[in-house]
Amino acid sequence: MLTPIDEDRRRSCRQALEALRNGVPNQEAVEILGCNRQPATARFGELLARVTEQASPPEGSPGMLISGDFGAGKSHLLTYLEQEALSQNFVCSKVAISKETPLFDLGKVFKSAIENGRMPGRSGRMIEEIAQRLKPGSPQYEDFSAWVHDFRVSGLNPMFAASLTVHERLNDFELLRDIEYWWGGDKIKVVRIRDGLRQLGRVKEYRFRVPKLADLPRQRVRFATELVKAAGYRGWVVLLDEIELVGSYSILQRGRSYAELARWMGRMPGEQYPGLVTVGAVTDDFASEIIHPDGSKKDRDYIGARLEAVDRYQHLAVPAKLGMQLLEWDCLPLRSPTEEDVQETTRKLRQIYRDAYCWDPPPLEVHAGGAGIEGRMRYKVRSSINTWDLLRLVPGASPQIQAEEFRHTYQQDTALERDSKDYPDEPVETGRDLGKGSPAGR
Repeated sequence: MLTPIDEDRRRSCRQALEALRNGVPNQEAVEILGCNRQPATARFGELLARVTEQASPPEGSPGMLISGDFGAGKSHLLTYLEQEALSQNFVCSKVAISKETPLFDLGKVFKSAIENGRMPGRSGRMIEEIAQRLKPGSPQYEDFSAWVHDFRVSGLNPMFAASLTVHERLNDFELLRDIEYWWGGDKIKVVRIRDGLRQLGRVKEYRFRVPKLADLPRQRVRFATELVKAAGYRGWVVLLDEIELVGSYSILQRGRSYAELARWMGRMPGEQYPGLVTVGAVTDDFASEIIHPDGSKKDRDYIGARLEAVDRYQHLAVPAKLGMQLLEWDCLPLRSPTEEDVQETTRKLRQIYRDAYCWDPPPLEVHAGGAGIEGRMRYKVRSSINTWDLLRLVPGASPQIQAEEFRHTYQQDTALERDSKDYPDEPVETGRDLGKGSPAGR
């Protein structure tokens, strides 16, 4: 007779199984199954330790890239790293590269990172929760405020300093919310911040023009990273999944994407993001198929010249080269599961199933290896769950699982770029809307 299971445990196990059936491991599944990717988890731990050991990012990349075949466990690993970062008092954001968040559009990736941000022990919207934790007068906050107001050091538009002053000193809920949302990637009218300064009697202290749309996303990344630390967290971890989607972009957007990857990984010349750690996941054949001269698109040969041929993107040629080098040479490959890995995972999976349904699933012959899709851990997990489902619901059945191989083709898909403009997220008001007497309008 099976031991009665606590209802919370049963609910967690069912949620974990549902996620695993769909091939998308959630927090419950990763907590129960754990993660046996020792080289990647160890390197990630070193990166987190180095964030607070140094005042500026370490030389080279303050992040890492992992590569693996479809179903090799990249998403599972990223979810595990997210939990590890949270446990060490980091804010963490997981972003899947997609049509809505193309890698070449820093503004959209940043906004997605804010919207998907998680904080230790808190469940609200990232930017609001962080703002609530700010403590004016504390050493952390005062250092942050001094940095924001030193424009030559921070490199920020003075509008950030003005908004911080209004946020700190004015008791106006709607305006403070609008400022927080602007910090997180939303729109705001500059006149709103000027009105706040006027109420404080400090409008003459801040002279600023409307931020350039091309500069605003990177300034937001810098500001948000420092804001996270000012709120008492150790830093900000950003997890970029499904980077291989870049292979389906046009050549120009692939080049821009490589440059943005270099930025997120701390390789953009002249840009530093202390406290930001980025981990990216990509398929293991991406570099050979897309970047290598023997591949189908040969980006190593053509990307630099293509960017240099467009005036507004000439400055991205060097960072794009660095981004391609990261994908070619700095990816940490995920090894194939060993027999011990498979047996340990299957044992835990049986326990999850037993606790979820108060039904004892029979042992299955599941081993490491196998050709094609049958050799991947995702297949072994999903086929085991599906087999137990059939045996539980149809006693005496003899299930036979069939699976179709999935391969990413990297064919160009213009729909991935159609809805993304260069900087679509910030139509702030122009100078003529500010009034002739305002400092920003002069």
